[in-house]
Amino acid sequence: MCSSTEGTKCTKEASRPSHPLQQIAESPTHRLLLKQWIKEEELISQRVSSKEWQIDAARKEITQLYCFFFIFHSSFLVLLYTSVDKIALPSSSSSCHRSWIPTLLSLVCSLAMIWAIRYKMDVESHTERLLNREKEDGKLLLQCVQELKKKGVEFDLLKEVDALRRAKSLRVETKPVKRWSSRDFVTLFFVVVACSVLGVVRVILCS
Repeated sequence: MCSSTEGTKCTKEASRPSHPLQQIAESPTHRLLLKQWIKEEELISQRVSSKEWQIDAARKEITQLYCFFFIFHSSFLVLLYTSVDKIALPSSSSSCHRSWIPTLLSLVCSLAMIWAIRYKMDVESHTERLLNREKEDGKLLLQCVQELKKKGVEFDLLKEVDALRRAKSLRVETKPVKRWSSRDFVTLFFVVVACSVLGVVRVILCS
């Protein structure tokens, strides 16, 4: 009970609005929404970590394919050169006629490795786009959680939740479309190297 001398003070304290977090705790709807959003934030964080791990794994595999491409072709040319030098065929025409065998072998292996490199680069690019989406979803959700904690029961559930859904559904990528990407230049480089190897094979067998 408040005394007569403290009546005005008690009235002001009673009329003072409670803290937003206390309002949320007293409102089952707002409390449930906050718990759901916090749980969704945790799931987004797990998906972001998973996507980052997948990107790192894809980059390691791409680096391994780069190394294997150059190791294979350098070893192939060295073995071809030493084998031709040891055989010492009586005429270069016969070895030149048979040059299609190592040429075809080099071509098939080159195409297989170039396809694998391009596939892994596409996987990396696709995973990066998914990662950026997850990060954007996390930012939108974080803004809603902060607004909910700031406003308390004054937080308009229908309006804010609808705005969040609309932001996710209407989100478009604003990046300009590139005619040539870094993946295209890397693929072109390996194609040029593969063609150069074919020329070197021809020179080794026909010279």
